[in-house]
Amino acid sequence: MAMIVFCSVNKTAQTTARRCLRSHLKGLASSAESQVPLSCSHSSSVTFLTGTRWFSRGSSVRFMSHGTAGRAAAGRTRRGALALSGAAALTAAAAVAGFLANANHFQRAEMATKVSQAAEEKEEEGSILERCRGFMSPPMTDVSVLEQRKGEMRTRMEMLIMETQADFCKALEKVDGGTFKVDRWQRSEGGGGISCVMQDGKVFEKAGVNVSVVYGNLTEEAAKQMTSRGKVLKGKDGKLPFCAMGVSSVIHPKNPHIPTVHFNYRYFEIEEQDGSKQWWFGGGTDLTPVYINKEDAFHFHNTLKEACDKHHPQYYPDFKKWCDRYFYVRHRGETRGIGGIFFDDLDSPSQEEVFNFVKSCARTVVPCYLPIVYKHLNDSFTDEEKDWQQVRRGRYVEFNLVYDRGVKFGLATPGSRIESILMSLPLTARWEYMHEPAKGTQEAEMLEVLRNPKEWV
Repeated sequence: MAMIVFCSVNKTAQTTARRCLRSHLKGLASSAESQVPLSCSHSSSVTFLTGTRWFSRGSSVRFMSHGTAGRAAAGRTRRGALALSGAAALTAAAAVAGFLANANHFQRAEMATKVSQAAEEKEEEGSILERCRGFMSPPMTDVSVLEQRKGEMRTRMEMLIMETQADFCKALEKVDGGTFKVDRWQRSEGGGGISCVMQDGKVFEKAGVNVSVVYGNLTEEAAKQMTSRGKVLKGKDGKLPFCAMGVSSVIHPKNPHIPTVHFNYRYFEIEEQDGSKQWWFGGGTDLTPVYINKEDAFHFHNTLKEACDKHHPQYYPDFKKWCDRYFYVRHRGETRGIGGIFFDDLDSPSQEEVFNFVKSCARTVVPCYLPIVYKHLNDSFTDEEKDWQQVRRGRYVEFNLVYDRGVKFGLATPGSRIESILMSLPLTARWEYMHEPAKGTQEAEMLEVLRNPKEWV
């Protein structure tokens, strides 16, 4: 059974423990690098303690151990956390011993899931060609063109979404052991995309990470959608040249105790009749668990909150509420999952500031999700739990096909690639007539949270 231990220690104890652990881990690092997945694809260096989020928050310390392997034939084990608090509960020496005893577990979780502080704060450095070498595929726009317009927002955003795709895909390949199929496609009306999909893996039933860079003229139907969102668009001879690009991902794990995750970050630019341009950013990251786990929810939301707080204290509370409203299955009266953040039509205070905010959010996709995957990697589950996962996937399908704005826009855009648009759907799902979980069960607890969204941070 997966377990997290919380230990509250004073600053002196933390300092002592860090020194001991750093010394202890030096001897483990060389062997660990050959067998432990690294989430950061651009660097082989790992920051063990400094600047980490998952390991340390303030004066609290987290250890993580993997659970029992295999699938239970019957019965149900309630996954939980063992919490110990209070400085009096543990002396500094005991805390150090705890660090050392759990060093291997911590090292695996830390190295497998953390993007180092240096990587998170990296600037757009190096030539376009150098940065492209780490991508899953060459970018949609020719490298020579990107080099020529290196300072333009279209180029900077295309590079960001390509890097986000590569970082996330490589982190997922490390934990699954499988490889992504890279499917590059062209759109006759202009642009195209890169769909990276892994199916029937060891951990993930279906994992997709898409990049699209498309341009052309908005159709009348697509323009109406923009107008309905408050956009005043003035075309020339009935035409509205546009450029849209983004990265999107949906991950459907096999184990019902590993949540589904979705993220999307995008940039839109429209040229009006007088040659001026309207632009805006949108996106977000949200989590859809099958079973509620408060520690997972806190970690996920707090990671997003930290990214938002770097830019504005109201971003997280506002975009969290927006997420709860947007990912709402109205005909069911429940949210799709436990939310995260969501925003759209963001065009202030300035293009540079909004882009930097989007960049911070995009760089949370690995550290907010991969620790949760590793924590539940070997959790056992029953046939009943698997059936409940299938029912919840049915709700996921309903939202995407009925309400999701991105799906609607994609289907309304000529030359769109249907396979990539519907990549978000799971391989399997289930619809049971009048399904309602029994009172007092974990399934009922999950449903209560979906009907009454909570504050997790």
